[in-house]
Amino acid sequence: MTNKKTAVVILAAGKGSRMKSDLPKALMPVCGKPMIRHILDTVDSLNADEAVVVTAPDGESVRKEIFPHKFCIQDKQLGTGHAVACAKDVLQDFDGKVLVVYCDHPIITHQTFERALNKLDEGYSIVVLGFYPKDAAKYGRLKMNGDELESIVEYKDANDEEKAIGFCNSGVMAFDGKVLFRLLSQLKSNNAAGEYYLTDTVAIARAEGLKCSAIETSAEEVAGANTLEELAQLEAYLKARKAS
Repeated sequence: MTNKKTAVVILAAGKGSRMKSDLPKALMPVCGKPMIRHILDTVDSLNADEAVVVTAPDGESVRKEIFPHKFCIQDKQLGTGHAVACAKDVLQDFDGKVLVVYCDHPIITHQTFERALNKLDEGYSIVVLGFYPKDAAKYGRLKMNGDELESIVEYKDANDEEKAIGFCNSGVMAFDGKVLFRLLSQLKSNNAAGEYYLTDTVAIARAEGLKCSAIETSAEEVAGANTLEELAQLEAYLKARKAS
């Protein structure tokens, strides 16, 4: 494991509306256990120094489930960058490594998280977890130049050459904690959704002369769940892993 202190921010403010459930997304079960609990078990196996779960204002059930882990509240859903910024007060002057993960990525292993964190030791300020999906249409593309991540291009903004890139953004990102909140403070919401995107930190970091990179994992490992069908697929992946 990395020799620097590590904090993990888990984004869990989403609702489970697309899953036809009153449960928050974080509490949807996978193999009989809430998704957020799978993530917390993996985070605990990292021996992280801090773990902060970002919850919705009405997320009391999530806060009860994650106890005794720390939490913060995202008062309005203004994007992933805004969600991570909500953890600033809890992390205060934390200057180690910060891993940002999503509650609906419950089957990523601690070995993969460690690989992303350890990559920071090579002089990178941001490391993105990337993958090669069978259908890349809905994912942001990771434009690489050797080991350097040049940019993350959203599919809707990509030209034909960029759309041909198969290496995609999972959303999971590791940061040098010394620069994370400074980068977040520079995010703008001048996009169609009016949101602050965590991915925009890559462009801000590179404009400052900071280095960014990406590592690859399998599409199966970073599979998320926004629908009941995707939830069932996650359960199948996890059962297959446990059986192997």
